[in-house]
Amino acid sequence: MTDLIISTLAQGLLWSIMALGVFLTFRVLDIADLSVEGTFPLGAAVAATWITAGGSPWTAVLLALFAGALAGTVTALLHTQLKIPALLAGILTMIALYSVNLRVMGKANISLLRTDTAFTQAAALFGGTVYGTLAIGAALAAGIGLLLYWFFGTELGTAIRATGANPAMIRALGVPTNGMIILGMLISNALVSLCGAFVAQSQGFADIGMGIGTIIIGLAAVIIGEVLFGARSFKKSLISVLLGAVVYRIVIATVLYLGMPPNDLKLFTALIVAGALALPLVRTKTAAGKGGR
Repeated sequence: MTDLIISTLAQGLLWSIMALGVFLTFRVLDIADLSVEGTFPLGAAVAATWITAGGSPWTAVLLALFAGALAGTVTALLHTQLKIPALLAGILTMIALYSVNLRVMGKANISLLRTDTAFTQAAALFGGTVYGTLAIGAALAAGIGLLLYWFFGTELGTAIRATGANPAMIRALGVPTNGMIILGMLISNALVSLCGAFVAQSQGFADIGMGIGTIIIGLAAVIIGEVLFGARSFKKSLISVLLGAVVYRIVIATVLYLGMPPNDLKLFTALIVAGALALPLVRTKTAAGKGGR
């Protein structure tokens, strides 16, 4: 039971990196970017291909980071330069990446079970796969969270945040909003792809279909975190997203432990997101009803 709890916590911390990427587009830039469903398996494909070719697992995650940044830039250019709506631009990139991912892997699935990965190295260092995964997940969540907090406190990071909050105002101040959107989506998809690379190594395989539902998982982490922990400041929002991803994994592990069929997980996740999104309205109506009595 202890191993299950630690494993769930470790997986939540790993997936929180993807949730941070979704948060940057969904909340910071105010863009619904569906290309994450393509960049997540892209990171997995790049990492798995590199590792099975004999490369270092740490070099693999850097290559995945670069690949995700490139894919995010493509989506941003479709939106900013060709004036394609952001939602459609993300869908186009996602569709294109399906073929790209197949090209990268050469087949639909790559096994990493008999290869040296970041997690096999961490398991040897920390005395077990579960503890090694927890160590990597905690280090990634803390390191990337702190890095994002620092970056978005700089002048450039503040300009990206202002672009999502009030593009007309920031444009009037002479800030190139298109450039800010490109940079924001680049960072977002780089994080999602990085998460895909680590998740593939953790699970022991990369699969062409592993990105399906990624956007819903990311949104679930963001919404659950905001509802449970609040989002009154940027620092609070980052912490909420990280904790939201962990809570989401705990909920999923719990319902699976209680006997929910795995085929129903996507439906269950959609219901969680819908309920979390509706909760503020329910609270408002409940408060109004009490006030009218």
